[in-house]
Amino acid sequence: MGETDPVDQLITLWSAAMPDVDTRGLSVLGRARRVTLKARAAVEPILALQGIDGGGYDVLATLRAEPPPHRLRPTELYRALGISSGGLTARLNKLEAARMIRRPAASDDKRSVFVELSPKGRGLVEAAFRAEMGLQAELMTGLAEKEQWILATLLKKLDGTMGAG
Repeated sequence: MGETDPVDQLITLWSAAMPDVDTRGLSVLGRARRVTLKARAAVEPILALQGIDGGGYDVLATLRAEPPPHRLRPTELYRALGISSGGLTARLNKLEAARMIRRPAASDDKRSVFVELSPKGRGLVEAAFRAEMGLQAELMTGLAEKEQWILATLLKKLDGTMGAG
């Protein structure tokens, strides 16, 4: 860890430019952002091979993680994803056109619908998830198993202290 990285360099620049500003958060959050962007760049080609983008994958993966019949109400889905209802609608329209989801009416309220994973969507998301988990395991090989656990524990704690979102 003795070498400097781009975040160290950025902290040095900002500390010189604005010495009264506390830049300690950048050492963690700046690196977390870099790791996230690198991981996303590595995952996108896997998803593209399945004919899907990250937003569509997030919807399918959220539905697949639900117990059978792998369905949620749209409100539950956009809350779980942390996106707007309009953003969800665009994703759902695309996924429905590709026959990866269905939107059956709720039996208790015909004005309400569910979003349900189709067999095609289930097959696609399961293949993509397996490939993504393999890639993530590969990306984590730079850390020992205990280091991975410690980092995950600290990130979970940080996430919990940052409030809702």
